[in-house]
Amino acid sequence: MRSPRSLLLWFIAGCIGVLAGHQIVLMLLHNAGIASFAPFPMQPVEPFGVPQLVSITFWGGVWGIVLGLIAPWFGRGLKYWILVAIFGAVAPTLIAVAVVFPMKGIEPSGDPILGLITGLSVNAAWGVVTAAARKAFR
Repeated sequence: MRSPRSLLLWFIAGCIGVLAGHQIVLMLLHNAGIASFAPFPMQPVEPFGVPQLVSITFWGGVWGIVLGLIAPWFGRGLKYWILVAIFGAVAPTLIAVAVVFPMKGIEPSGDPILGLITGLSVNAAWGVVTAAARKAFR
């Protein structure tokens, strides 16, 4: 089990992963015409009316804790970074599509392949940047 300090650092790293990984890749994909939605969204979201970017960043921190709990099993070196990217790409994307979107009544729009590419790409970037930020804290 991880210490509370370690989990807090993983939370902070996950927040950094959203801002410096997820949203930057989203910006690149949006500018390339692949992602249909813009990065750094500031419109208020339910239930508290906070800007969407704040909500995404918070949940990135929560996912950072999850990553911190399972990352010790990923090994070292290149294997570690590949598994971090795969976890980041798959787990948050799957939960978003299977749980969050239906819960919020979000209907799929646009090209589903481009949507999948976007989700997997931004979340893989989140995973890698989160792990790099956590390693930088050492």
